[in-house]
Amino acid sequence: MILKLLLFTTCAANATAPLVVIVHRDNPNQQLSQHQLVDLYMGKYTAFPDGTLAKVLDYEQGHSLRTLFLTTLTGRPISQINAYWSQVKFSGKASFPQAYQSIDAILEEVASTPDAIGYVPATAVTEDVKVVYRFVQ
Repeated sequence: MILKLLLFTTCAANATAPLVVIVHRDNPNQQLSQHQLVDLYMGKYTAFPDGTLAKVLDYEQGHSLRTLFLTTLTGRPISQINAYWSQVKFSGKASFPQAYQSIDAILEEVASTPDAIGYVPATAVTEDVKVVYRFVQ
């Protein structure tokens, strides 16, 4: 019972923490703009500003962090974003970011992949990753 309560408290705290965008700690990019992130997460660009290809990580469709991140980042409702991606996928112009189920999975992948970029609650950040964008709350 205590473990369930602790797990629930941790999940609830992460859900209310501001989101941050993270990259591998050795990634040469120190900061990204909102515009650059929109381009990466909407499939317009596939590389970081320094030209290094980016492995864009996302959460699975329906995940609450995905909805929060994409609607906050783009200012559009998730239904519009999903419709956009359906259209892009059909046209073959871009491919979806790789989808993960959990915060821990995103953290692990970013920490072990030099060209990966993802997002997590600020409270989940570890020393193995670097924050390149913070949402102002």
